[in-house]
Amino acid sequence: MTIRIFIPRDAAAVACGADDVAEAVLKAAAKAKLDAQVVRNGSRGMLWIEPLMEIEDKGVRYAFGPMTEADASVIVASLAKSGASKIKHALALGPTEEIPFFKKQTRLTFARCGITDPVSLADYKAHGGYKGLEQALSLKPIDIVDQVTKSGLRGRGGAGFPTGIKWKTVHDTKDHQKYIVCNADEGDSGTFADRMIMEGDPFVLIEGMTIAGIAVGATKGYIYLRSEYPHAEVALNEAIRSARAAGLLGSRVAGSDHAFDIEVRMGAGAYVCGEETSLLESLEGKRGLVRAKPPLPAHKGLFGKPTVINNVLSLAAVPFILSEGAQAYYDYGMGRSRGTMPIQLAGNIKHGGLFETAFGITLGELVDEVGGGTLSGRPVKAVQVGGPLGAYFPRAYFDTPFDYEAFAARDGLIGHAGVVVFDDTADMAKMARFAFHFCGVESCGKCTPCRIGSTRGRETMDKVIAGQNREANLAVIEDLCNTMKFGSLCALGGFTPYPVMSALTHFPEDFGRSPKLPAAAE
Repeated sequence: MTIRIFIPRDAAAVACGADDVAEAVLKAAAKAKLDAQVVRNGSRGMLWIEPLMEIEDKGVRYAFGPMTEADASVIVASLAKSGASKIKHALALGPTEEIPFFKKQTRLTFARCGITDPVSLADYKAHGGYKGLEQALSLKPIDIVDQVTKSGLRGRGGAGFPTGIKWKTVHDTKDHQKYIVCNADEGDSGTFADRMIMEGDPFVLIEGMTIAGIAVGATKGYIYLRSEYPHAEVALNEAIRSARAAGLLGSRVAGSDHAFDIEVRMGAGAYVCGEETSLLESLEGKRGLVRAKPPLPAHKGLFGKPTVINNVLSLAAVPFILSEGAQAYYDYGMGRSRGTMPIQLAGNIKHGGLFETAFGITLGELVDEVGGGTLSGRPVKAVQVGGPLGAYFPRAYFDTPFDYEAFAARDGLIGHAGVVVFDDTADMAKMARFAFHFCGVESCGKCTPCRIGSTRGRETMDKVIAGQNREANLAVIEDLCNTMKFGSLCALGGFTPYPVMSALTHFPEDFGRSPKLPAAAE
């Protein structure tokens, strides 16, 4: 009997030595005369134990990690004497799906990630793949849009705009040519969910985009991929070729009258191209400058044609909605935040990785229970959610549920759900300065509030840190933030005030101000 051994091809695992471990496994298996097959799967998302090696034994996969070449050789040699379940080793973690971090999750979007061979179409189909497209082809396009609307799916990349409304607008716009554009320019700090799904389950994105194309009448799709993701480019293009060869992309999708094909385009490293109109400019071969709205991309987008622009995670959620029904997706979550969110835990945290769960889990549960607190062992000082433009929340806000409206009520944003943890050694004045600096470096320069405001903000924050006329300069900072928030063309300048003002509000002592007293003591 062939023993299947799984070692991720995911970039994070490869960075930790997964390729070397895979080679060591093959050598050890040959030496022990074992009939072993190494499957390069996607990551399970438990990054603190990468490279993770899984050995299948009677249908159950047993985890070992974080692996080294030497440990892998010893463990594989042990297979000649006993099954994976009986191997005694310091890196033995038991059945993978019983590991607490993994067991607590609700995996809808990432259901196959880490389970299947990412570029095997047969494996994808064997685990429920393309059932969503099959269902979509049995419906009228407007009924597909209706299913997505009823599911409550919202944009997973930033503002949380209802996906169904965007699709309906493009569906209703009359034009002979329409486009589906996937924003895979994942540039926020502490985010890696897009990369993981593209490297670990690319077919789910391809299927989601195909369903979107059929729903709105688009015949061409583009994946605008972050230039720093070469492993994702390889996986996506291999999966696209397989889907095309199987007739699941092309002039007659799955034998239907619908035509749809996909092309991967690499970005050029500009953070601002994560903004949808700047992305469109770049995709057209121009400099990535933000467009004024209106017109909306849904009316006049790529090459002036009606365009659906969705994030990777939004499109990857669509196959589940179509295969299992809108209600099955809507049943998860809270309020207007429905379904699940793949949350990325990063920064100074013990158990960093991807944790998919229904909306409603609190920030404190994520950091303290799921993440295990700080890696340094020091107290948590601040948590930034939503990338470099997200607000810094103090421990007092750890009761905030992961919900778009709950975060907005506390002047925060979920964004792409990157959670970055800082311990009590962090200087929040320097973090506020970094927000201005980041905005200045990444600004496209088109609008004055972003271009000039970010630079003046950094200069003024330098004066605050140096102790020069602190109160007067902090007043300038607040005025600058107000101008940037309401005067910038896009979210780069408009959201920069979130980290700055949250740092100033919740950590005044780092700016030379007296801490704000609790309400009961005032």
